[in-house]
Amino acid sequence: MLTIDCKEVLSIKNELLVYVSDQVAAIPTLKHHQFTLSAFDDDEILDTNTVITAIKEFLDSIGENLNFAVISNHDVINITSISGKIIERDTPPPQNDMFSCTHCGFVTRYQVELNTHMRIHYL
Repeated sequence: MLTIDCKEVLSIKNELLVYVSDQVAAIPTLKHHQFTLSAFDDDEILDTNTVITAIKEFLDSIGENLNFAVISNHDVINITSISGKIIERDTPPPQNDMFSCTHCGFVTRYQVELNTHMRIHYL
């Protein structure tokens, strides 16, 4: 499982998550300032270089590749602003956090509902 830290690119976190998870064929899980990617098969290991390449491709597609560095530290990938620039979008990021199941991708707005759902995977 890889964690992608999006503190400096929060306004594009959801778009980035969709693009990267599609490119590397992984299961994404949203968190507060980051997201995680898990392989479909527990025996598989996600290639960090492939994930970094996908992140750089996305940044390039929105014209921000020169303003951000993508740095890997073991299982954590940080997207860091080189110039101190922050990506801002017209619409602010939604305040309601979404939680998703790492096993099947079930998405809910409530942590309690996710916890209840997760129990079915361990029956």
